[in-house]
Amino acid sequence: MDEYVVIGNPIAHSKSPEIHAQFAAQTGQSLHYERLLAPLHGFTVAVQVFRRRGGRGANVTVPFKLEAHALADQLTERARLAGAVNTLKFEGGRILGDNTDGAGLVTDIMVNAGQALAGRRVLLLGAGGASRGALLPLLQQRPAQLVIVNRTQSRADELAQQFAEYGPITSAAYAELGGVFDVIINATSASLSDDLPPLPVSVYGGETLAYDMMYGRQPTVFMQSAQQHGASVRDGLGMLVEQAAEAFQLWRGVRPATAEVFASLRQQLSQ
Repeated sequence: MDEYVVIGNPIAHSKSPEIHAQFAAQTGQSLHYERLLAPLHGFTVAVQVFRRRGGRGANVTVPFKLEAHALADQLTERARLAGAVNTLKFEGGRILGDNTDGAGLVTDIMVNAGQALAGRRVLLLGAGGASRGALLPLLQQRPAQLVIVNRTQSRADELAQQFAEYGPITSAAYAELGGVFDVIINATSASLSDDLPPLPVSVYGGETLAYDMMYGRQPTVFMQSAQQHGASVRDGLGMLVEQAAEAFQLWRGVRPATAEVFASLRQQLSQ
């Protein structure tokens, strides 16, 4: 049976084994998927050991996405631009590195939330790894404008310059933001500490979708604030499922349906 893992530290919380087990059952694929706790300074060795025992691929989570990027022999364009890898495919003697996070985000927004991105004003909060992974897939949808903001504006400026050739991207300070945005994506880690990005309320309109990449039992403070100012909201649980489906397709050549898996995870969170 083909072996796959999700590698991280910590890793016990990962929902990936459950997600991929459901994908495999649904698509009739014969595979085994489990968690792999790698030592903080032992990622490469852990991958080598797993490959030697016949492993076919791996998902990679914190804190190893940069190391996975360095380990890959070949990178997809989106992984190269993101500077981080969350999916490894072992084929022959080579390691392919991909980043499926941004594709998962875009699919969740467009398909599951029913929100178009083409021709829309998009605001991206944060200039860290989560934003880097999202930028190319977002720009490929041809928004009218993509504005990136960050507490340290120089980092947003750097990202805007790096991705300028891929679409209409600009950077701004929070205080400079003007006009209503159609989609606002929180790619910061602020929700982990119940912190709220310093957004002016003028960015929200009645048709705005406020999307937080984080998810939990309760709406994040970012989602609560956006809802109070008239926006519709969505958390990142769908992104988690969709990025996993993207990885599954890379490994197995078939894309699983995601609706039932998403509903199952949502029900678990609400219990």
